[in-house]
Amino acid sequence: MNLLAAGLSDVGLQREHNEDSFCILPEFDLYIVADGMGGHKAGDVASKMATHAIAAFFQATAAEDATWPFHFDPHLSVDENRLITGIKVANKKIFEASARHQDVQGMGTTIVGCLFSRTRDKVYVAHVGDSRCYRVREGEITLLTRDHSLLNDYLLVMPDMTQEQKDELPKNVITRALGMQDTVVVDLVPEQPKTDDCYVLCSDGLSGLVTDEIIRDVVLDGKGDLDEAVKKLIDAANAKGGDDNITVVCVKIAE
Repeated sequence: MNLLAAGLSDVGLQREHNEDSFCILPEFDLYIVADGMGGHKAGDVASKMATHAIAAFFQATAAEDATWPFHFDPHLSVDENRLITGIKVANKKIFEASARHQDVQGMGTTIVGCLFSRTRDKVYVAHVGDSRCYRVREGEITLLTRDHSLLNDYLLVMPDMTQEQKDELPKNVITRALGMQDTVVVDLVPEQPKTDDCYVLCSDGLSGLVTDEIIRDVVLDGKGDLDEAVKKLIDAANAKGGDDNITVVCVKIAE
């Protein structure tokens, strides 16, 4: 796998500070976007803690004799376990910091991460919250994650909800995030990659304003220039009002 990547984060047009973070770790084939929440810049603290904790865990477990702090699931590969455990480590660190320090009490963050496994020729997408991962393949865009939101939780139980019932639910209420409890459930999606696939990780500052079709068109129009693609995606969200922080990471499987 020959991976090309680019990432960019923008405060948007209506926020005073940026609570998003992202991380590109080509040495581990790992790519992460985190969208923090909490007043007085606590969201900024949480999202940075998440990306730093996951990066530190991957560095610490590069050696085969490293100690893992959580149960190893024998039904999953080492790469899957490593990604999930890294996110759980981040959750625990944020939760404990939130409990210890009053100025960041209640802070949390969403997370979405892609880990490319060269040994298994797979892509593993893990997420908590409503930050998303899309795959652009052969002119089509596919959402690989499911927002952990109040609306989606209702739809799981009541799939036949009318549009009127959906409109009655509050928007942008997430039901799962890092730092909310001492444990967290991490959703994992295994993917079989193909050459020319482009994976787009983003905070809801992009997906909440820009349609999937626009995301697809920007990626395809960029013809592999990922730096230009992430910039144009952020510009597109700001053109729609930029009411939130906007973060995008694009990873392309090149020839």
